[in-house]
This record gives sequence, C-alpha cells and structure tokens, in this order.
Amino acid sequence: MGEEKKLGLFSLIAIVVGSMIGGGAFNLATDMAGSASAGAMLIGWVITGLGIIALALSFQNLTTKRPDLDGGIFSYATEGFGRFMGFNSAWGYWFSAWLGNVAYATLVFSSIGYFIPAFEGGQNIASIIGASVMLWLVHTLILRGVQSAALVNLITTIAKLVPIFLFIIVGIFAFHFDTFTANFWGESASITFGDITAQVKSTMLVTLWVFIGVEGAVVLSSRAKDKKDVGRATIIGLIGTLIIYILISIMSIGIMSRPEVAALNNPSMAYVFESVVGPWGAAVINLGLIVSVLGAWLGWTLLASEIPYLAGKTGLFPKWFAKVNKNGAPVNSLWISNGLIQVFLLSFLVTEQAYNFAFSLASSAILIPYAFSAFYQLKHSLQTTAADRTKNIAVGLIASVYSVWMVYAAGMSYLLLTMLLYAPGISVFRSIQKESNMKQVFNKPELATAVAFVTLAIIAIYQLIMGNISI
Repeated sequence: MGEEKKLGLFSLIAIVVGSMIGGGAFNLATDMAGSASAGAMLIGWVITGLGIIALALSFQNLTTKRPDLDGGIFSYATEGFGRFMGFNSAWGYWFSAWLGNVAYATLVFSSIGYFIPAFEGGQNIASIIGASVMLWLVHTLILRGVQSAALVNLITTIAKLVPIFLFIIVGIFAFHFDTFTANFWGESASITFGDITAQVKSTMLVTLWVFIGVEGAVVLSSRAKDKKDVGRATIIGLIGTLIIYILISIMSIGIMSRPEVAALNNPSMAYVFESVVGPWGAAVINLGLIVSVLGAWLGWTLLASEIPYLAGKTGLFPKWFAKVNKNGAPVNSLWISNGLIQVFLLSFLVTEQAYNFAFSLASSAILIPYAFSAFYQLKHSLQTTAADRTKNIAVGLIASVYSVWMVYAAGMSYLLLTMLLYAPGISVFRSIQKESNMKQVFNKPELATAVAFVTLAIIAIYQLIMGNISI
C-alpha cells in the first residue's frame, strides 16, 4: 500500500465548513421565521453560539490533550464511559451520516429541477437514476484516496461560499431596520415570557442541524498532517460559519417581513435575493445550492465511511470495516455505507415513507454522540491538574448543559424515535463483544442502559401505532 497523503489546515477547514454548510443554510431564514420572531431568533443564536462554540472548544481541547484518541466522537465516549457508550456513539453517528446523504441526494436533484423540469421534486425516477449515478461517482472519487476527495471538497466549499457572500453583501444595502424590528417579539400584542421561550425552543433544532459537521476535522484527525490543525480548523470553520448563518437569517427578515419570509418556498434565500435583484438572483442561489449540497454530500460521504472504519480498527465494529485499499481509502466501510444509501434511493420507487421515517431518526441520533463528547470534556477536565483546568471545566460544563438542553428542546417524541435506532445496535454490540472473547458483554450500568433503550423503543412503537407520534 502506498504512503498515505495527509490533510493540511485548509483541507480540514474546508471539511468542517463543507460539512456544515449544506442545503440547510439556503432555507435557514424560512425554517426559523416560521415560528420565531426576530427577538427570539437572536436569543436562539446566542444560546446556539455559546453551546456550539463550547462543543467546538471541547473538540479542540480533547484533540490537543488526547491526540491518541483518533476516532474523536466515539473514542471520547469509549474512553470516558466504556465500550457500550462508545459503540452507541459510533453507531448513531454512522446512521446519521449516511442517512443524511440520502437527503443530500434528493435535495441536489430537487434544485436541478429548478432548471430541468424532468428532475422536479427530486424523488421521481429521473432523480433516482441521477442520484444513483452521482452516488457512485462520489464513491469512485473517495476510492482514489481521502486526499483527492478532500481537494475536491475544498474547491466546492469555496464555490458554494461565492453566492452566499454575494447575498450577504447585497443584503447589507437592501436591509431595512424598520422591517427587521417590526413585531420584534411576535405578532401578538401581549407577549409573555412563556411565548418567547417557546419561540426560542423552536429555533434550537434548526440551528443545531445546520451546525452538524462541526466535528468533521475531529473525525478525520488520524489523517491530519499536524494534530494541532484539527483544533484550529474546527474553531476557524465554526466561527466563520456562525457569522454567515446569523447574517443570512437577520438579512432575510430585514429585506422582507418575517411572515413573507416564513411563506417562501425552498430555498428561501433564492426568493429573498430575487426580490432585490430580480429573477437572475434566484438562478444564482439555486446554482449555489447545487454546488453546496454536492460539496456537503462529498464531505459527509467521507465522514460516513471514516467512522465505521475507525470503529473497526479499535474493535468497536467488526474488523471487516477496517480494510483500506492501496490509496488508504476505507473500502469496505465505503461500500456498505453507499450500498445502504442506494437501497434507500431505490425505496423511493415504492414509497417516500421509508426515507421520512429513517431520516427523522437520523436527525435526532446526532444528539447522543455530541452529548457524550461534551460529558467527556467535563470529566477529563475535572480529573486533570493542568493550568487551564478551570477554563476547560467551564467549557465542558457549558457544552454539557447545551447538550442536555438540546434533548429537552427536541422533545420526548424525538428521544423515543431515537431509541428505535439505538435499540437494534444492542444485538450488534453483543455479537462484537463475543467475537472479541470478552468475558462480560455488559457491566451493570451498561445493562441498565441497554434495558432503558429497549424499553423506550417499545414505548416509541406503541406511541407510533396509537398515532401519538408522527414522523
């Protein structure tokens, strides 16, 4: 096998930004404006900014203090809370990653449908064929080596930022302060603290989803030229993306009224821009969306294949996942991840329900890997005597509180649906433990956790049957 090329700082930053800025950025304003006023949006961004920055600082600190934990996300959970929680972090993250790619596939061809009607909707036969071809082109690119794929990701990341920056620059001149401040706390004449809290909660999942991918450099830390670049890339990528997101959401409701923005079709950024510069603006933004989603699709294919590969190397997943080709690409992990995506794409020929159901689970699955990374940052900081101990304890505490708050903001329905994803993993973990000749499959806390997962999954199934939970 040839010598593996490593990733530099700019490639790692591009992976972080490219993974975060996908299709969600282009519809961010409408997603937030639908249930939150300008004031609630700003509060939501403050909470999200503090929480996500604390989470990113946790990743930066842990990659510096524990460079031996190459798997990031799941290796933090393993080191801090045992193999079972480490497995669950890897399992949930992997499902969230490859199922998210199904969404990117359909969104790309939905956007292409703006220009070519044959692909309209993104879930017809033409779109499925096109998405399948694109899927295996991305697959072939990554088989040539992670470095080659990272270079393409860098190019698409730069390309996707051009229309976004154009929107922001034009938005600065088209922004009307009176439009932005109209009904600042909501449409009602008597707004209560409870009303504002409900509005803020409604923004939490929207803001979290557009930041998923902040850990991209951490996941690929074993392929970095310099481990210090992992932390730098995470912080630089996050701060830049946070500023972009805040500007997009604020500019939009300063150009058009909040009810008007809330009523726009996807991608709302295109129609806000069109209202200022004319029809060509919508075309530019839609082209930007296509490039953006293609870049995010590539970035998330890297992450979706890397997690089971790393888990296979450490024995948390079957060793079969740890195989690489002559270019250092995780070949078996890539084949099974993209094979599963292909199955879900083909399922659109029969029904859209399979995707809707699975993606609802995947959307909430990311909360557990994030939470246990934050918990480990806190645990590790409490156990150390380093000079920066106090600062790192504060970072871990904020990140942990944010993670718990996100589970609360998501609601019980999301928690129950997530258990439908994690419960089947118990049998997989059990078989892996036996293959590894572990004398004890579960310790007492792990057994209690497994029982809780199964119990909550049963409750979720019952609630779905009764119609109390909808997908």
